[in-house]
Amino acid sequence: MTFSQLVPFDEIAGFRVRPGLYDKNGATALDGGINFTVHSHGAASCELLLFHREEEAPYAVLKFPDHYKIGKVYSMIVFGLNMEEFEYAYRLDGPWNEKQGFLFDKNNILLDPYAKAVTGQSIWGVERKKNSGRYHARVVKNNFDWGNAVQPLKPMSDLIIYELHIRGFTRHGSSGVENPGTFAGLIEKIPYLKELGITAVELMPIFEFDETMGRREVNGNTLFDYWGYNTVSFFAPNTSYTAANEYNREGTELKTLIKKLNDNGIEVILDVVFNHTAEGNEKGPFISFKGFDNNIYYMLTPEGHYYNFSGCGNTLNCNHPIVQQMIVECLRYWVTDYRVDGFRFDLASILGRNEDGSPMSSPPLLKQLAFDPVLGNVKLIAEAWDAGGLYQVGAFPAWKRWAEWNGKYRDALRSFLKGDYWMAPEAVKRIIGSPDMYYGAYTGYNSSVNFITCHDGFTLYDLYAYNEKHNEANGWNNTDGTNDNRSWNCGTEGETKDMQVNSLRFQLIKNAFTVLMVSRGTPMFFAGDEFANTQFGNNNAYCQDNEISWLDWDLLEKNKALFSYVKNIIQFRKSHPVISRDLNPSVCGLPFISVHTQTPWDSNITEATKVIGIMYAGNLSETGKDDIVFLAVNVFWEEMKITLPKLPDSLNWYRSADTGREGISFHEMEVRLSNEGYVMKARSAAVFLAY
Repeated sequence: MTFSQLVPFDEIAGFRVRPGLYDKNGATALDGGINFTVHSHGAASCELLLFHREEEAPYAVLKFPDHYKIGKVYSMIVFGLNMEEFEYAYRLDGPWNEKQGFLFDKNNILLDPYAKAVTGQSIWGVERKKNSGRYHARVVKNNFDWGNAVQPLKPMSDLIIYELHIRGFTRHGSSGVENPGTFAGLIEKIPYLKELGITAVELMPIFEFDETMGRREVNGNTLFDYWGYNTVSFFAPNTSYTAANEYNREGTELKTLIKKLNDNGIEVILDVVFNHTAEGNEKGPFISFKGFDNNIYYMLTPEGHYYNFSGCGNTLNCNHPIVQQMIVECLRYWVTDYRVDGFRFDLASILGRNEDGSPMSSPPLLKQLAFDPVLGNVKLIAEAWDAGGLYQVGAFPAWKRWAEWNGKYRDALRSFLKGDYWMAPEAVKRIIGSPDMYYGAYTGYNSSVNFITCHDGFTLYDLYAYNEKHNEANGWNNTDGTNDNRSWNCGTEGETKDMQVNSLRFQLIKNAFTVLMVSRGTPMFFAGDEFANTQFGNNNAYCQDNEISWLDWDLLEKNKALFSYVKNIIQFRKSHPVISRDLNPSVCGLPFISVHTQTPWDSNITEATKVIGIMYAGNLSETGKDDIVFLAVNVFWEEMKITLPKLPDSLNWYRSADTGREGISFHEMEVRLSNEGYVMKARSAAVFLAY
């Protein structure tokens, strides 16, 4: 006998039903039936709508009986459903009072807030059927076989983070993959990631979003919501990123990707957007949260309008207990069902705002995420600012669990490396791990994710090819995107055939990678920077699903010398753990970290300092040898002579790399230095080892 034959049941709309599992949010497949559970504090009634696949009108409407409601939770098991054949949604009735934030309308068809899969958007760029923007969900089964898979569980100090966009990474014809622009396409590039030395990928949003929602035409080009920062469903992977139709399979292709990355020692960090949703402001669509409990899910003014600390029309009310519960359940789901290794939280300062929008000193959501046992091993990385002006880099509530995108590192190093030598005092602090910022509630330099480029802004090539942003293709008369780029075009705006200009640009790119990889903290860079990918001066390519955003893999062959350099500097970092962690004290007596000018042991870094030196020293317990690395950076436009610190008689300095000398690319013990000093070429970086 089946479960449905053993229990008493009612009949609604021709279906046998019974009260469901009230503590199991969403739709869950059971033996012989499907459990549907949702909750709403303000609704007076709730209906479950069943649709044939891809149909707009429901073939069945099942109203939850009053006695199927416990507290604010509606739950019902429906027997006899074939999960392959239907989609579902909800309608809720209740009060409409905009000032109080109640927006219940029995005519609105609403997506389940806990939907594990969303229908109707499986082909990228193809608009949904004209069904008034309605979204349906489908039931999925978690039957993926993880086998004996083991997550890498690398410490932050061992991560080399590579930020990428699933579609843009392989969409260009030059990518050479069978399934461009998909999870499967990224699987084909895993050998490339391993060769480069990547140990973690940070995936730009892969939760379900509708790229056609902001579709518009500009100068004959179709623009989309390409980046995906307007979430439709937090529990569902984006179906248009799959190469195969995955109806009723729970993210098989994405899980395969995560498993294969983990099998190759590469962790997966998801960029998650819990600060706002795709529903927008008063003019935005009703997708889900507005119709379930608008006054709970969103921060509202006393007049019932939407606070907009996200810059996208609405702000999730993250510290309301209901929203807090949803976010925690969502992250647990991605960790347990998808084996995700970490999360980067977009505009994370919003997660620390109270229901009235004010910053909280001890936000309950952030604290719960820090101590949640299921999330105990995952990385929690905050973008510690928001669009409402709250900037918390170095002051984010951390509980020794949260790391941060170090925006102060980005700003200081961008300025310093382009020649603003007066930024030297600030740059030195950032290179040695920002000790002025990461203490107390933090875990020292391991809390600092260092980056010079990311999806938001110029690529590394463009940073040295453009003085100004060139966002005309976005359709906003070049008014969008930041004006604070701290870039330098090396004398010519944009592309040029001037060999001297191009040579200098590539030297500055190498400088940036050298400093990034020899800095304390976790390095992160944007995909394609390792072979000088360009966005042609666009620093806000959020809407560009074309050659502006797609990686041009032909540049990998064209700029293979740069790629080789980046690969080698990454390997150098891995080979010298003294850069990334505190070792035992050095046998020779050198301090863990020391700062120098042109003159050894002169730590008086001022706004007039043009050359800086950073030395790391420690003892490798496994070999008993000292690991000693010296980084020298000359950002001045003239040669500068430096002297390295004197070593004990048994040791000598050897040059490993120098970006100012052609052909020098990380060969350990390449050139032994004399005691007469070393000439740093203009705008160069060099690395030395002591043996």
